Amino acid sequence: MTISTGLAKRDSAIRWAQVWLAAAAMVGTLPGRTQGIGLITEPLIKSLGLSRATYAELNLWATLIGALFAIGIGKMIDKCGSRTVIAALVFSLGVVTLLMSGITGIAVLAVYLTLTRGLGQGALSVASQALVGKWFSRRLGSAMAAYSVILSIGFMAAFPIVGAIVQKAGWRVAWADIGWVLVLCLTPLSCLVVRSTPESVGLTPDDATEQCSITEQNSFTLLQAMRSPAFWAVGLCSSTYGLIASGIGLFNENILAERGIAAGVYYGTLVIAALTSLIGNYLGAQMTNGRPVEMQMKVAAIAMLLLGIGLLALTQIRTAPQAYALAVIMGVAGGMVIVVFFAFWGHAFGRTHLGRIQGVAQSLTVLASAVGPLLLARVAALGSYANAFYALAISVFALGIWAWLAPAPLLQSNER
Repeated sequence: MTISTGLAKRDSAIRWAQVWLAAAAMVGTLPGRTQGIGLITEPLIKSLGLSRATYAELNLWATLIGALFAIGIGKMIDKCGSRTVIAALVFSLGVVTLLMSGITGIAVLAVYLTLTRGLGQGALSVASQALVGKWFSRRLGSAMAAYSVILSIGFMAAFPIVGAIVQKAGWRVAWADIGWVLVLCLTPLSCLVVRSTPESVGLTPDDATEQCSITEQNSFTLLQAMRSPAFWAVGLCSSTYGLIASGIGLFNENILAERGIAAGVYYGTLVIAALTSLIGNYLGAQMTNGRPVEMQMKVAAIAMLLLGIGLLALTQIRTAPQAYALAVIMGVAGGMVIVVFFAFWGHAFGRTHLGRIQGVAQSLTVLASAVGPLLLARVAALGSYANAFYALAISVFALGIWAWLAPAPLLQSNER
């Protein structure tokens, strides 16, 4: 009995270590994410003499090209395993971030911005999510909720730390520090901790794999998944959230300034949004754990409702307390979207082709995040951000209705 208990504890430790490392890898994508780049946007464009519109266009093309990394990495994960892929991506992103800290021209900025987008927001994000999906089956919802909480806390800590370094020492020092952390800390940890699948160390995805409705034998292929309305309902809800979050994240300081709110409030809203996203993580997990896939789709619909309300409120705020209250709404909505996006694909479509499926889903969010900043920059150039927020609110409400009503994925017997 003692030996059996010891083995169970060891197995559990190995299993949950993957969740912690996967979350750490996702936090490590900060230099390739819009919210991370948003921390250095103002000093960067000043140091290089760029306009916001030009910078948004650079970001657009960097993100569009970077989205291709998300598609290709899924196949590599399925074939080569998460351990090798994550370690290589973390190291590469660290090196690129270090090099980006020394740029002096627009052309070089375009290259490194593309690489950080592709390696971080694209490839490493997919690898991070897929690692948890490869390790859990029945308890995937709980694992993804824990993963979401850990990475939310990580981002919540990283935002003010990096922001303080940017304000005190400049964006170049902040970016160099991140690069060294990735190369010297997270890369060795990835090599030591990550195991590609539970089967590689003699374990099953969790202790009740047979209870999962989607098994190795009837997992969806990528094309089968893409033929499901649910794939597009959840994918477009997540992508639209990414579009909005990236647009607001990159120009948040300027958006608040248009509403007459002081620049210092920006950092506070980041922390509040990251903190309240934990509430969204918790609510999303509680609403979906032990329930059919349809419930995850309904949670996505509820998140779209909150997001739409937040967009409308963003056109009316005038004070710092109102900005903080809005950050609460957006944080909760984002936390719910994150839980659904991370857990849905494995639950709905199985593990066998999960890397490919999540790669395409991630590429949708990356493409949307590329459009977001340029959309807001173009609309703002015409007079105000408000018109974009009104139009996006209508789209978000429509997507929420679709996610609520769309049928759950169903693999036909002749396709198995």
